[in-house]
Amino acid sequence: MSQPDPPSDYLILSRGQWDKDASPEQIQTVIDRFYAWYDRLVSEGRIGPGQRLAREGKVVSRQATTDGPFAEAKEVVGGYWFIRAHSLDEAARIAAENPCLAYGLVCEVRPLDLTRASAYALTNETPT
Repeated sequence: MSQPDPPSDYLILSRGQWDKDASPEQIQTVIDRFYAWYDRLVSEGRIGPGQRLAREGKVVSRQATTDGPFAEAKEVVGGYWFIRAHSLDEAARIAAENPCLAYGLVCEVRPLDLTRASAYALTNETPT
């Protein structure tokens, strides 16, 4: 009898900002619901630890190091965690249960590429 493949980790990036018309009370309620959802999934072994990101940061490029990040509001990354799932679709279904989505935040679900980078492979960094 073959064993099922173990689940893989999928990076979840929490992006965006709260709806402008949401009250602080509504936002706090959904934050509390998020932590209840998150804590339940951590206890079930379906989500790995993650953190919110601080507002300040630096952007480092070949030209300079500047204060940042300077992304548009819709692109702001507010935090990250890992979902343990058997497929990208399953990870996306779990992320879709995040209560914060109803108030403007977006989750980006990304599989981890565990292979070493190569100039000869098609990757996120390959120009199109």
